[in-house]
Amino acid sequence: MFDFDALSHAIAHQTVLCVGDLMLDEFVYGEVSRISPEAPAPVIAVQRSETNVGGAGNVARNIAALGARCIFVGLIGEDEAGTQLKAALARESLIESALVCDPGRPTTRKTRFVSEHFSTHMLRADWELASPASAHIEQKLIEIIVPLLPRADIVLLSDYAKGVLTARVIRNVIDAARKLGKRVIVDPKSANFAIYRGATLLTPNRREFAEATRSRADTKESIADAAQDAMQLADCDAMLVTQSEHGMTLVPRAGEAIHVPALPVKVSDVSGAGDTVAATLAVTLAAEADWETALRMATAAAAVAVGKKGTAIVTTSELRQKILPHAFLAAEEKIIADAAGLDAHVSDWRRQGLRIGFTNGCFDILHPGHVKVLTAARGACDRLVVGLNSDASVKRLKGEGRPVQDERARAEVLAALEAVDLVAIFGEDTPIKLITKIEPSVLVKGGDYTRDQVVGHEIVEAYGGDVLLVDILPGFSTTSLVKRAREGKA
Repeated sequence: MFDFDALSHAIAHQTVLCVGDLMLDEFVYGEVSRISPEAPAPVIAVQRSETNVGGAGNVARNIAALGARCIFVGLIGEDEAGTQLKAALARESLIESALVCDPGRPTTRKTRFVSEHFSTHMLRADWELASPASAHIEQKLIEIIVPLLPRADIVLLSDYAKGVLTARVIRNVIDAARKLGKRVIVDPKSANFAIYRGATLLTPNRREFAEATRSRADTKESIADAAQDAMQLADCDAMLVTQSEHGMTLVPRAGEAIHVPALPVKVSDVSGAGDTVAATLAVTLAAEADWETALRMATAAAAVAVGKKGTAIVTTSELRQKILPHAFLAAEEKIIADAAGLDAHVSDWRRQGLRIGFTNGCFDILHPGHVKVLTAARGACDRLVVGLNSDASVKRLKGEGRPVQDERARAEVLAALEAVDLVAIFGEDTPIKLITKIEPSVLVKGGDYTRDQVVGHEIVEAYGGDVLLVDILPGFSTTSLVKRAREGKA
């Protein structure tokens, strides 16, 4: 449950210290023209190429793209690839980089050959030295990282097993961060989770988690069971297992596991999607969001990232559009005239594992206060149903002369908003019948109500749902607007 705009504003005031393996990602795009006569392999007619900051550097770029500041520590070699990466990071206004140069190793570089037409990766060539940094370089990294910790709101370790995050570097950073009360997120590569002992959150993918825990990790339940021992071993507060198209499951040390399904999206390229997830989690948790909010933000960010080619960043505006997507139905299709239509939509959403939200009101004259509540409500769920008082209901509640607009006009205005998925008109004085029928996961009202005043709160909370109160905008009231209009005042 969250107000996306308020959360984005909070993120813009956070600083993330990101430490990890930096690499240069190169993508060579072309068309497969024929089979090579020298060997049974495709020949790619190269059309274009591009280079991006990859690995932990891509995590840093995603942090900055979401509006937070990033202090980045990584390792480069004394070569052209290292020079390119240093220059690219220097151009990022929200990234402060501290790069250690190791003349004894090449800068990690990955070149992917991609079929432009099919978006298929044909081949990847790697230039790297995947071995731990020397004791001398290790010490230099520690001496740079530890003094930076007081400036950070959260710490993110992006481990690609290319030499930066040695056991000694990890231990020094986590121990120093804990002494300062800083949370540490780790995107791990090692199957030995014990080396990350003391971190706040570990974010392995399903394969990494299954290998580390020797479990199948193929259901929410099996992940939750295996995570308990893993969290004891790593002494962490939570474990997040990413599962590509099957979504993400977060298991906290205390409390129930949280699963968020992946958003439907046409996948273009999965390169760097894990970086985007880690970055989004870091900035969201730094802004004091709860686990579920962080998870929903990360899921939406991943959906944006995999829809792009190459190693991509996700901006705040892109994330907002994914969390508050354009209407999936035309406005006239959103207005529900009977119970059967409502049941059909709700049943379909439940089969998809979507979180359903509900709010209600008269919405006689739509104003910015309404829009804020509706936007926040949509940010707390996957599909939002708005209960709309009928004309007779409004007249009973508001008196003669109301509503100003009839129920069809009010419904059409609401249905035109991207935040609204369905409008259900009800004739009773309260929406209690609708709430009972829909059984929403989250019930939303403006902050001028208390939780106990929200109609249906006891029903929703009885089955584990949530009640969200959204701060109202002062100065906006339909009743006062109607009065001023009738008095001819501006």
